Amino acid sequence: MSAWRLARLIARKDLRVEVRSRVITNQVLPFAGVTMVIFAFALDADSVLQRVAPGLVWLATMFSLLVLVQRSFAIETDDGALDAMRVAGVDSRAIFFGKALGLAAELIVLEVVLLFAAVILYGQTIEVGSIVLLVTTLIAATCGLAAVGTLYGGLAAGFRGRETLLPLLTLPAVAPVLIGATRAVEAALGTAGAVVSDGWPWVGMLIVFAVAFGVGGSLAFGPLVDE
Repeated sequence: MSAWRLARLIARKDLRVEVRSRVITNQVLPFAGVTMVIFAFALDADSVLQRVAPGLVWLATMFSLLVLVQRSFAIETDDGALDAMRVAGVDSRAIFFGKALGLAAELIVLEVVLLFAAVILYGQTIEVGSIVLLVTTLIAATCGLAAVGTLYGGLAAGFRGRETLLPLLTLPAVAPVLIGATRAVEAALGTAGAVVSDGWPWVGMLIVFAVAFGVGGSLAFGPLVDE
């Protein structure tokens, strides 16, 4: 069986587990929504909220990413499924890409919900001409986040105190995604006079980041998990 077919099967398995457990709808989405509402109360000024709305969307995404990654690898390690796949000879690259694909699908749903929340809570508007930039930004940023989350989730899964270790490893690594995605979304939404053309260089940076962590993560995932 090819590595890509194995990756699709692993991603499908992860998504099926999440659909049946309803953790995303019952825990992650409410957590992200509460985070957005708290930001709205903390920055109780329309002008401030409109200016920082893109950054708040991605901050809420980062916090939710930690919950999703911990949940995903907790399931694998608690019943020994990850070790069983390695012992069975499943390619580590297939495990990495499968976990990353499943995580990316969950993040896309979350990001779309958060963008609509920003439109409602923060008075943002999405123009038709900016949709291509917005969609490209979401895809590129999501791929980068999924790659980083999967890599460090697998690394932290074998340690005690992984609940605190994972944020320490992940948040500094995803700082470029936070910066680039925020600037690109600002250009898509026209925040502070930004125009669509301002966002494409940031999208390029997000793509480079996603490719670098995707390739590096696929090569490093196996040795890190084995250790």
